Amino acid sequence: MSVMGQPPFDAVVAAHHGEIHRYLRRATARASEADDLSQETFLRAYRAYRTLTPEANVRAWLFTIATNLARNHFRSESRRRRAHAEVRATRATAATEGPEHTALYNEARARVEALVARLPQKQRLAFVLRRVHDLDYDTIARSLDCSSESARAHVFQALRKIRVSLDGQELPHQE
Repeated sequence: MSVMGQPPFDAVVAAHHGEIHRYLRRATARASEADDLSQETFLRAYRAYRTLTPEANVRAWLFTIATNLARNHFRSESRRRRAHAEVRATRATAATEGPEHTALYNEARARVEALVARLPQKQRLAFVLRRVHDLDYDTIARSLDCSSESARAHVFQALRKIRVSLDGQELPHQE
């Protein structure tokens, strides 16, 4: 399907599926939920694609659809907090770092992911959109249906809570 002024929908999926899936994976902390929500995001996008104007920001539009689906998912789950997050497999580290560094990095990463998973919904989504997907505050605001100032505040509060929870511990860096 091609819309005047827009690329064919296949090209939209190819360009944005990975990023949308990673966003939903971080937002839900479960691969199976991210798979389902990602599939539903692109199904809904396909149905509405012909209504987009040529100047529409397709990336922001997809993030908005994904965010709304994630919100609905959290509501249907009775807004249960995730007690822990699965640690995603990390790339093999350079031989010079050794297994001790890898273990420390994975432990720190798991701790941060668990902290993010326990954030209130809007803070978690705003944090992931800003810090992981590098979206601007106006785009985050549209996705979360709030003002840019509120989006900025959600990110700030998420960062503050993460820092307080980490008690100032230094995280090892992964090269």
